Amino acid sequence: MLRVEHLTKTYPNGTMALKDVSFTVPDGEFLAVIGLSGSGKSTLLRCINRLIEPTSGKVYWNDIDVTALAGAELRQMRRRFGMVFQQFNLVKRSSVLTNVLSGRLGYANPWQSLLGWFAPDDQARAKRNLERLGISDKAYVRADSLSGGQQQRVGIARALMQEPELILADEPVASLDPVLSHSILKYLEQLNKEDKITVLCSLHFLDLVHRYATRAIGLKDGVKVFEGLPQEIDDARFKEIYGQEAERVEII
Repeated sequence: MLRVEHLTKTYPNGTMALKDVSFTVPDGEFLAVIGLSGSGKSTLLRCINRLIEPTSGKVYWNDIDVTALAGAELRQMRRRFGMVFQQFNLVKRSSVLTNVLSGRLGYANPWQSLLGWFAPDDQARAKRNLERLGISDKAYVRADSLSGGQQQRVGIARALMQEPELILADEPVASLDPVLSHSILKYLEQLNKEDKITVLCSLHFLDLVHRYATRAIGLKDGVKVFEGLPQEIDDARFKEIYGQEAERVEII
């Protein structure tokens, strides 16, 4: 179980990105984090795995205080958290297979991985993950030769190399067209349901939240203004999260 308690993040320029945010995520849930750009969604996800250091508050994973870890203990904890990024974060000149294998760096011998050598078991695991994501035929092509949807599938395959218990997906479909958005979210849904991986996924479009999430939290100006079932987000709640001028837009 993930437990976030009174999480606050203030950046050096004085911007308060998160303000006293608390919630829990039971194992196996698909939680959507919704809100406008700048509402704190990305900061929240990155504070959970300590890519960004919170100013105050606590993050617990299975009752372990993630915010108190350092060094080797923090690296070991991060193995449990797979990260999927909006802009894919691939090494574009490297092959797809090499990018996927980079998700194994937390387990591999650092000197061997620096030379690009990975154990046969890791290479076989990477190829299985690419096959599962439907892009095994792209293993040896450069990452920058792929479409956006294919690059995001590489990102998911890379996250799977960590054997994660939790996937943090930071706006994973924001750069994709509607058809590809559904494709990527279906893969995340499959991992959630079949592998029992807990998913935290930040999203913009409410119909995607209705289709894929089991629960949602809404952020506005860094404050949690909603927590509950996606179906509970009526017009009044929608305005509360997105502002009075916002209009619902459906993604086909």
